[in-house]
Parts: sequence; structure tokens; C-alpha cells
Amino acid sequence: MPIYTAPVKDQIFVLDDVLKLSADDVPGYDELDRDTLQAILDEAAKLAENVLAPLNPVGDAEGCTLENGVVRTPTGFKDAFDQLREGGWTALDCDPDYGGQGLPYVVATAVGEMFSAANMAFNMYPGLTHGAYNAIHAHGSDDQKQTYLPKMVTCEWGGTMNLTEPHCGTDLGLIRTKAEPQDDGSYAITGQKIWISAGEHDMCDNIIHLVLAKLPDAPEGVKGISLFIVPKFLVNEDGSLGARNAVSCGGLESKMGIHGNATCVMNYDGATGFLVGEKHKGMRAMFTMMNEARLGVGLQGFAQGAVAYQNALGFAQDRLQGRDVTGTKNPDGPADPIIVHPDVRRNLMDQKAFVEGARAFTYWGAALIDRAHRNQDAKAEGLISLMTPVIKGFLTDKGFETTVLAQQTLGGSGFTREWGLEQFVRDARITMIYEGTNGVQSLDLVGRKLGADGGKHVMRFFDMVKGFIAEHKGRDEAFDAQFLEPLKQASKDLQAAGMYFMQNGMKNPNNALSGSYDFMHLFGHVCLGLMWSRMALAAQARLDAGDGDTAFYETKIATGRYYMARQLPMTGTHLKRIESGAEPVMALEAAQF
Repeated sequence: MPIYTAPVKDQIFVLDDVLKLSADDVPGYDELDRDTLQAILDEAAKLAENVLAPLNPVGDAEGCTLENGVVRTPTGFKDAFDQLREGGWTALDCDPDYGGQGLPYVVATAVGEMFSAANMAFNMYPGLTHGAYNAIHAHGSDDQKQTYLPKMVTCEWGGTMNLTEPHCGTDLGLIRTKAEPQDDGSYAITGQKIWISAGEHDMCDNIIHLVLAKLPDAPEGVKGISLFIVPKFLVNEDGSLGARNAVSCGGLESKMGIHGNATCVMNYDGATGFLVGEKHKGMRAMFTMMNEARLGVGLQGFAQGAVAYQNALGFAQDRLQGRDVTGTKNPDGPADPIIVHPDVRRNLMDQKAFVEGARAFTYWGAALIDRAHRNQDAKAEGLISLMTPVIKGFLTDKGFETTVLAQQTLGGSGFTREWGLEQFVRDARITMIYEGTNGVQSLDLVGRKLGADGGKHVMRFFDMVKGFIAEHKGRDEAFDAQFLEPLKQASKDLQAAGMYFMQNGMKNPNNALSGSYDFMHLFGHVCLGLMWSRMALAAQARLDAGDGDTAFYETKIATGRYYMARQLPMTGTHLKRIESGAEPVMALEAAQF
């Protein structure tokens, strides 16, 4: 049976020591002192550890079932969902005008990490509702907001996003779902959507589906897509539930992982829908929530890595196999614990260095979203838009890799269901696929985000890294050598890759697109290198002040040194691959494969 312990101490270190939230000028951050963060995260940890984590293997084993049009969730899920609602956890960062608590998004992100690590499939139900809430909050009419948001904030009503159809996923311009105008101002929605997470279940009184569809006069392609609210039950003027709408679950997908989440085929048979925002502007409404949604998937990726690492570490400390080549460490036992062996250490250090770096990167991204929204900061908006495909793509790739490394730590035990590692591997795999596959993320990064607004956002990132290096250079010889110099070289590799695209991508776009995936990873490594440099500084400041847990801060610095020495040099490999251009990738004709 796998275990989960919420990393509250490390979360507070990132939020308070590294990001220094309470000293920032973002509205609401002044209330996020260390004690307040501790209180919130400690309570969230109790729910994650004691309620959600024990249900994770239950959800995986039982899955969801479809009975007479109703999806039954696994044993214990509904009770856990009630506890989530009663504790106000679904409303953390929601608008107080609709019953939310109005806390910054970065706090909800830290709590979301715990819930996702403890039980990813379960946390998708409130997560999808939050995404639908965001879209309605940003683009819905006042009447729509008053009708739907209060119940979605409390998760009395769930929410979904319906994009994909059997014949199209990424290319949404091909959708066939139709929206026929009705005399009363509503629309009749007809079509089928697939892979709809939380599309039907028994934990909410109503489910508010957000559906992409095309009007009869819609232009071709994505410019002809509109967005509609299609409730499972229609809502009466007094807010009570009315008639059942013509929307139904036509089946459940049989999946590799996230068995506890209902992944549905949704059929719309002339269902009553209501236009959100302007006609033919549905994609704009959907993309309003993309930065948060994709950051949330990046979080899922590293969160699965985090819980897998915890279990791998526990196993490595207990499992006795062989003797330390430098001398026996467990003389009273038949063998030493496997954590003494260098290759096991390497494996665990790769996991630890990634997870802790990814946590800082994700929380920084969440803080950028807060600044963009609460301060109306265009620079922050531009920077998080640039970072979003990196957070989503890099962190889910490496998060999945981390679950595999954790599974490998257990040897044969990791391949069995008893220990739970194989579930983390299976659950993490979807994060590389949904909300836009990671290949699409890399194309978005290179094809759209790099050149956005004349490239000023990526230039701002380069200036930020240069400024950080210049500010701290010379303060400590060891820090210069172990952190600043590797970061400087990695940043140069990133700039060289960008320059290659500029010089070679125009004459042959495939030169850029063939290197886009490597560029996404190169960018991710630079971001984690920056995060580790910032964390090392914060840890050293604590040590210099003589307060806090000395072992914790010394461990943090040592882990950072490992990342800078063993992982960050991968930027050079990625640069070499990028500079090889399109020819090696495109050399074969399609028929030759």
C-alpha cells in the first residue's frame, strides 16, 4: 500500500523564503505570512493524507461504472467529495461575489499539488469544475454568472469542458457539433464529444457542460467555433433544478490510468444550450483558461513524480540487498539498505532534484498568474504565456520519467500492484497527452510564443536571468562556480537555440519545428536551473541567519548542486540536436518508414 506525506515544509520554503509572497505587492499577498500559510497547508495535508490518499488505490481498482445512464464513482469518492466541499477547498481562489474565498491562485496551486499527488483521479472532478467556472467568470453574462457560478464554486454543481470529437482533437476547426438557434434565444446542441473527464458522475446535483459547437452560419475553421453552456439539468428562474436536458453519457473509456475519473462519451441530442460570449468567439473563451489549465496539468505531472519519489525513498531505506563497497553500514543485518549504493542514490537524486525544482517553477508560474490578474500586469501575462507550454510539456515529460525512475528503484516490487508504483506510472502518462499533447506544446512555444509581441517576452526572460547572475556574482566563490556559471552557460545555450531558429527557421520552417521539442526541454532545464539557484540563495540566507532547520537547508543546497552538475548540462545536448536541423528528421519519405 503506497503512502503519501504532504510536503508542507518544502511548500512553505518555496512560498515564503524563495518567492517571499507576503512582501510582494500583489493584492492579497500581504496576508500570506508564514503562519497563515502553515495553517492552510496543514489542514489541506490532513485531507490529502487521511482521506484522499487511501482512496487512490480504491479508485484505481474499482474504476467507474455506467448504470442506466448514471456513472457511479468508486467507493468512498462521494463521501470524500462532501468533505472537500464542507471544508471550502473548492472555493479557495474563487471570486467572493459568488461565494469564493478570494485567496490568491498560488495558494490554491499549493493545495492542489497535495490533492493531486494524493489522488489525481479524484482531484480532476473539482479541477474540471474550476476550469469551467473560470471560462464562465471571464466570458459569461451577468445572468449566467449569477445562475451557475455560486453552485460551481461550492461544487454542488460540477463542470466540464467539451472539445474533442471522434474525428478531431488538436484541429478543433474540424468539429461537427451543431448549434441551432431557437426562438427563445437558446440553442439546440447536437453532436458527440469524447474523452470528457468528469462528464457524468454521482457526486454533484448538476453538471454544467461547456461545449464547443458551430452555428449554421459559422465560418470555416476555428474562427467559426462558439461556446455554449449546456447543463445536465436545466435551471429554473428561482435557481432550482428543472427538466433533464437532452445530454447523456454514451459510454466510459477503458483507460491505462486515472480509473477513478469518469472519462465519458457525451451525446448531445438537441440539448438546450446557451451562448457564452460572442458568436464564433468560442476559442477565445476557451483559451482564457488555458494558462491555468495547462499549469494545472504540469502540476499533476510533477505531483505524481513527488508521491512516487516518496515511496521509492521509503523502499530504498528499508530494502536490504548487498553491501556498501566502501564498508558495511548495517553490521547487525544480513545486508545493507539499497540506498547506500551509488546507482540507487543517482536514481533518487534525479527524482528529488526534479520534484523540488518543479515545485518552485510551478509556484512561480502561479504567482505570475496572480500578478497578471490582480495587478493587471501585462509583463507578467506575457511571461506566463511564454512559460505555459514549458510548464505543461517539460514538467509532465519529466514527471512521468520520475515515476518510472521511482518504479525502477523498487526493482521487481515496482512492477507489482501491491506497492502502488505502477499506478503512479499509469496515472502520470495522461498528463503528457491531454490539454494539448506535449508535441503540440513545443510547437506552440516555438511557433507562437517565442515571436509573440516581437519576441519581447523571451528577451525579458533572458534579461531576468542575466540580471539575477549579475546581482549575485562575486558574493560567494562556491555559489558562483556551482550555480551561477552553470546557469549562465545553460542560458547561453537557450539563446543560441533561439538564434538558430531565427537564422534558419524562416528559409525552412522545419528547421525550427524539428527542434521544437528539444527547445521546450532546453527551456525547462534553464528554468529549473534558475529556480535551484534561487532556492540555494534562500537556503543559505536561512543558514547565515542561524534560524530554522540546518539539515533541511543544507540538504536543499546539496540537492541544488546535484541538479546544476548532473541535469543542467543537458542543455548542451538539446542545443546540438536543434542545430542538426531538419535534415536528419525529414530525410525519409513517408513511404520509407
